[in-house]
Amino acid sequence: MNAAGRLAAFGAGLVMAFAAAYGVAAAVAPGTAVTASQNPGADGPGGRAATTGQASPVSLPSAGPPGLSLARDGYVLSSVRAPIAPGDRGTLSFAIVDPDGEPLLDYATVHDKQLHLIVVRSDGQHFAHVHPVLDHTAGTWSTPWTWKAAGSYRVFADFQPARADSTKLTLTRTVEVAGDFAPSHPAATRTMDEIAGYTVELDGALSAGVSKQLTATVTRDGDPVTTLQPYLGAYGHLVALREGDLAYLHVHPEGVEPVAGRTGGPAVSFAATAPTAGRYLLYLDFKVDDIVHTATFVVDAARGNTDQAEPEPSRDAGHAGGH
Repeated sequence: MNAAGRLAAFGAGLVMAFAAAYGVAAAVAPGTAVTASQNPGADGPGGRAATTGQASPVSLPSAGPPGLSLARDGYVLSSVRAPIAPGDRGTLSFAIVDPDGEPLLDYATVHDKQLHLIVVRSDGQHFAHVHPVLDHTAGTWSTPWTWKAAGSYRVFADFQPARADSTKLTLTRTVEVAGDFAPSHPAATRTMDEIAGYTVELDGALSAGVSKQLTATVTRDGDPVTTLQPYLGAYGHLVALREGDLAYLHVHPEGVEPVAGRTGGPAVSFAATAPTAGRYLLYLDFKVDDIVHTATFVVDAARGNTDQAEPEPSRDAGHAGGH
């Protein structure tokens, strides 16, 4: 059997395995995130590029957590082009293909941006949240890019088509970056020290199927920080991923929306619902003096009682992963 045949057979088996595992709410590898193939001779943004494969997209059931599929509601995340090895400077680029097979050009603005791009290695390291630029002629999103380390990375495109009947979507692909890779195994932690002199501590618990409050408190030299600036429509932005398959949690910001020119802090609260018990990787972005910092936490979610779920806040986060 040639390489294409083996890949097709593997993809079919992976989809069947995911369907079985999904029924028992197990954490599985994303069946529709296609592993990237290296293409040293390809010409594109940034020169030599690592690109994702071209397998047929398969959408997850609508009830599944977001961030596990390269296609949903007819929209598809195209191949991702990026530098091939750590340290190579270039461009990361991709397109969103609409149900008619054309590049999507019209996007709704959600939390100040038309598309949020999140990139993280499979072990939770090297998290990045950036906002690429759309070429309205080609329908391609792009941003300058340099990989910090080798490994298997997940690329998430978070957006909402401008059509009136559309909802926000999170599509994903996997990109392999060449080089030696030794995965880390982070231990549970609720305090992140020394982010440019700031200390961030996380209070609250996660419980499967139950909305719980998480509160991050920012201090510096033991003093509360009350100069948090609005960032993407709130005083903090939280992305939460399930360890193992990097599925997104359901996260809402709490409290009033920031007012332009006013600062907040030291506490920022979120309502989070873990889809299953297990370990979760949390990334909090906060902005002070026009600089965005990221605090990282690892939290274990207990088994919950869905019959006693707390009511969800009325204001939608509008951004997979919330903030």
